[in-house]
Amino acid sequence: QVRLEESGGDSVQTGGSLRVSCDVTLANWWTYCLAWFRRPPGKEREGVASVVSDGRARYVDSANGRFTITWDRTENTLYLQMTNLQPEETGTYYCAAEGKVASDCRPEGWFGNWGQGTQVTVSS
Repeated sequence: QVRLEESGGDSVQTGGSLRVSCDVTLANWWTYCLAWFRRPPGKEREGVASVVSDGRARYVDSANGRFTITWDRTENTLYLQMTNLQPEETGTYYCAAEGKVASDCRPEGWFGNWGQGTQVTVSS
């Protein structure tokens, strides 16, 4: 059974940095995709970054160069390191997991397993 539990959300000022974490328990997938999403207040959930089981990562344009997704398989923990945070990046951050091949692992993709979310607030 897949279990995902996020932590590390906090309030930071504009330009600040934050790392959120997700404790991951996976199903018996041969290959899998992990991702971070966020839901800004009053908006739809949106993908931020994804990583395949072999470590290859993808980012949406707004996150490229500022965010880093890391999968630590020894600790079964997924991280999202965020730098130079902006107020519009305020929201609930979710981790997601799905059995997928690398070519299907994208931040915009479909995921069937979700955590409960952790709140990130960026104040100006």
